[in-house]
Amino acid sequence: MEIISDMLAIVQGKGGSIKPTHLMYKANLSHSQMKSYLDELIGKNLIKKEETDKGRRIAITKSGKDILSQYSRLREFEKTFGL
Repeated sequence: MEIISDMLAIVQGKGGSIKPTHLMYKANLSHSQMKSYLDELIGKNLIKKEETDKGRRIAITKSGKDILSQYSRLREFEKTFGL
C-alpha cells in the first residue's frame, strides 16, 4: 500500500500527470515492478494512460485522488493514536 500511495502522490504532485519513466525513477522502482503496479492501478481505475502531444503520460483519476486522500487520513489517524 505504501508503494501505491507513493506512486499516486508522485503523480498528483506533478500536476496530475507524469511521464512513465519519471514515475519509475521517482518511485524508485524497476521497470518490471512499475509495470506490475501500473497494471494494477489501471485495472482499479486509479490512474490512466494518456497520449498527449508531449508523448505518453500517466494521469491520476478522481478515484485515485479519493483513495490517496482517504489513505492520508488513515495514516494521520494511525500517527495520532500511535497505532
